[in-house]
Amino acid sequence: MASSWFRFWLSLGFAFLSITIAVIGQNLVTPPWVGMPHLLSAAFGVFSVAGMALIWRDIHSKVKGENRTLNSLLSQYFAVKVVGWLGRRQRAKLEADTLNVKQVQEETLLRRVHKTADTCYGKRFGFSSITDSEAFRIRHPITTYEHYRELIQRIAVGEEKVIIAGKPLILAMTSGTSGASAMLLSTKDTNTEFFLQGVAVCLDAMWRAFPETKSLQRTTKFFYTPTFRQSEAGIPIGPNSSTPASSRHMLNLYTTPAPAFEVPSEKDTLYLHLLFALKDPSVGTLESNFASTIFYAFIALQERWQELVEDIELGKISSSLTLEPKVRAKLEGLMNPEPGRAAELQAHFQEGFRGIAKRLWPQLNLALAVDSGSNEIYGEMLREHYCQGVPFYSPFYAATEGLIGVNLWPKELSRRYLLCPRSMFCEFLPETSLDEELPHTLLMGEVQEAQNYELVITNASGLFRYRIGDIVKVVGFHNQCPIVEFQYRRGQMLNVRGEKISEILFLGALKKAVAQWPGAQLIDYCCAESGLMGDSIGGSDPHYQVFLELKGVRNLTEEQRYRLDQCLQQNSAVYKSFRIKGSIGPMRVQLVAEDAFKELRKQMMTFSNTSPNTFKMHRVLRRKEFADFLIGKTIS
Repeated sequence: MASSWFRFWLSLGFAFLSITIAVIGQNLVTPPWVGMPHLLSAAFGVFSVAGMALIWRDIHSKVKGENRTLNSLLSQYFAVKVVGWLGRRQRAKLEADTLNVKQVQEETLLRRVHKTADTCYGKRFGFSSITDSEAFRIRHPITTYEHYRELIQRIAVGEEKVIIAGKPLILAMTSGTSGASAMLLSTKDTNTEFFLQGVAVCLDAMWRAFPETKSLQRTTKFFYTPTFRQSEAGIPIGPNSSTPASSRHMLNLYTTPAPAFEVPSEKDTLYLHLLFALKDPSVGTLESNFASTIFYAFIALQERWQELVEDIELGKISSSLTLEPKVRAKLEGLMNPEPGRAAELQAHFQEGFRGIAKRLWPQLNLALAVDSGSNEIYGEMLREHYCQGVPFYSPFYAATEGLIGVNLWPKELSRRYLLCPRSMFCEFLPETSLDEELPHTLLMGEVQEAQNYELVITNASGLFRYRIGDIVKVVGFHNQCPIVEFQYRRGQMLNVRGEKISEILFLGALKKAVAQWPGAQLIDYCCAESGLMGDSIGGSDPHYQVFLELKGVRNLTEEQRYRLDQCLQQNSAVYKSFRIKGSIGPMRVQLVAEDAFKELRKQMMTFSNTSPNTFKMHRVLRRKEFADFLIGKTIS
C-alpha cells in the first residue's frame, strides 16, 4: 500500500511539473507578470506534491507495524521532526552554556529575582537592587519548606503577588518521601523549561544513542490520570503531572487510546495500558516516569495475562473493570477479535516471563524511565528478568521543584546528569557542613570532583536558596558544568546514634547480603529505626528494623539474617564501631508476604496525596502505621 501511495504522489508531482514548464514557456512570449499568479500556484503545487512524495517515502521507510492511519502516521512523523529540530537547537544552546557557566548562572539568577521584584517577597528582600549572585547570597538566607508554608497558603486562598508575579498553574504536591507531602508552586515558566531544556534535549540524546527509536512505532506509556482538588481560590492541587490526553496530538504516539486516560482507577487503567499494548506487536518503547511503574506493570501482566489474552481473542473489554458506560463503549469500539494474536501471546506467556518483553514486542527498542536513586532496584530487576536485552535510558534528574539535570550519556550504566545552568541557580552545601547553623555554599565553578553536596536551588516558581534535601556526588565536568550522580535524600537516612547510614550505603550492604542467600531475589525493602516502633518490638538497644520482600525463599536462618548486619559493618566503619561498643544492637530482619510492598505503596500514596506517576518508595519509614502494617505482613 505504501509504495502505491508513493507512486501516486510522485506521478501527481510530475503532472504539476509539466504544467509549470508549460506556463514558463508561455511567459517567454508574453510579459512575465501576466501568468505570474498561475506560475507561483503551479510552482507551489510542484513543491508541495513532490514534498509529500518524499515525506511519504520517508514515512514508509520508518513505519513498523500495521493498523496505523495516515493521519496518525503524519502526526507522529511531524512531531518527531519538530521535536528533533528543537532538541538539536536546545542541545547546541546547552553546549554553549557549559562553556561559560558562571555568566549563565548569573543571568539565570537575575532573571529570577527581577521577575519577582514587585511581589511582597521581592520587596521584602530588595530584589530590585540585586545586581549579582554575591549580593543575593548576602541578602537572602538559605531556606527550607517552613520558610514558604504560610506564603503558599496565602496564594492558595487567592492573594496575588505574594512570591511570584502571576498565578500558579497548580499547587503541586511533593511525593512525601522524606516526610509529609509539601505544597509547592508550579508555573508556566517551570513547565516550559522542563520541556525545552529537559524533554527536547533528552530526546535528542536518545535519538543519537538509539537511532532506531526514531522509527514510527508507538510507545506504551504507563501513566495514570491524577486527581486534583481545588484550593479556596480555585487553583488545582495535586501532583505536578498532566495527562497525555490533555494534548490530543500526542495520543498518536501511544498505544493507549484517549478514553483510557479518563479512567480514575489505577488498577483498571493499568489493565487497559497492557491490553492495548499487547494488541500491537510493533511497540517500540516502554515509558514511564519511574522504573517502579514499569516493574509493577509486569507484575500485573504476570497475574492477569489469561484475562488479557481472552479479551484480545474475543475482541472485548473485561467485565471486571469498573468503567463508565460511555468510556466502555468507546473502548470496545476499538476492539476486534484477534484469535491469531491471542494464540501467539498465550504461547509466549506459557513459555515463562524471563525476557518476556522482547518476545511480546520483538521490535522493542528501549525502556524510558528513571532508574536511579530509590528506583535502582526496580531497574535492575527489569533488566535481569522481564526486560532482558532491552536497553534502559534514565533521562532526567528532576523534582517537583523543576528540572535539575539531563543525562547526555544514555548508553552508560551509571546514571550521570549534567546540571542545567539555565533551569535553576544552583548552590552546593558540602556534606561535611550539612548540620551547621549558617553553612557556606559553593557555586557551580567551585565544586570539586568526587565530593558530595546537598543541592540548594533558586527556581522559576518562587523558591530562593531552597534546600531540596538531595545529596549528589560531583563525578566530573562537561566543559565548566558539573556532572552529578544522585546519592540519597537527607530525610531517608538511618540514624539511631548519630551514625547516619544513607540509602546508597544500606542498599550496597543489602545487595551483598542477598547475593549470599541461595535462591533469594530482592523484590523490595524498607527500614525503620527502633524508636519509631515503640513497645511493639519489646525493649532492646537502638537498632534497625528491616523489612524484606524476597522471591525464591520463605525463610532465612538467624545466621543469614545476621549476614546483613555484617555486610553493613563492612561498608560503614562508623556503624561497625557502634556495634562493637554495643550502643547499637543487631538489626532485626523480617520477611514479609508477597505483594506486601504493593499494598504498602497504595497506603503511602493515599497518605501523601501523590499519584502513581510521582510516587517513590520510602526506604526509611517515618510513620508508625506503615511499620505496623509490615509487621502485620511478616511471614518469618
